[in-house]
Amino acid sequence: MDKKQENKKVFLEIVHQLRELIKHEGIQPGEKLPSERVLSERLNVGRSSVREALRSLELLGLIETRHGGGTFLSAVHSNQLVELLASFILQENQAIEDVHTVRRMHEKEAIRVICSKQSLRSLPVWESLFMKLELENEIVRDLLLRELLIASGNRLALKIWIQLVAYSATPLKKLTTEDEKPMLQMLIKSLQLGYEKEALNAYENWILYLRTSS
Repeated sequence: MDKKQENKKVFLEIVHQLRELIKHEGIQPGEKLPSERVLSERLNVGRSSVREALRSLELLGLIETRHGGGTFLSAVHSNQLVELLASFILQENQAIEDVHTVRRMHEKEAIRVICSKQSLRSLPVWESLFMKLELENEIVRDLLLRELLIASGNRLALKIWIQLVAYSATPLKKLTTEDEKPMLQMLIKSLQLGYEKEALNAYENWILYLRTSS
């Protein structure tokens, strides 16, 4: 098992133990969790590993850190969808891939919506992104994806996507490479012309490139 897989296994085990601790002690939404030191001792893992797990859970909306006050279980009324999603994805390794699949479903639907409406196809952001790629040869990967979700106009889909991408953000936060440039420019131009099939093909080719090159 390589180090990446080993780290993932440790993370999932910490999360599993933490969930059991919360359930066993009856910690309610809004109540304080044990400190990093206490968790490290009780879970028998290093503090750095505990810290990373807590940081990931905070990104998912399960917990919140208050400056100088400690870490608390998120209030039940906030991020309910995220809590359900997090409960699902953190129970098994296989489900991590499902997160990526659902994220891609939202991205492809956004492409379909944009291609179907002239007002969305003609938004100036597409030409701006195209020229940025042409002149600078790179953009942050998730910038284009975020603009797709924003342009589609579905606020709920955007909120879900933000949480999904937070869980798989590492490759998407990086700059594009020279190899990605023609795929992304094809995607953008197809969007502008309303060519749904070509836009989706360019998107799929790009996602395949990311999966095979990471």
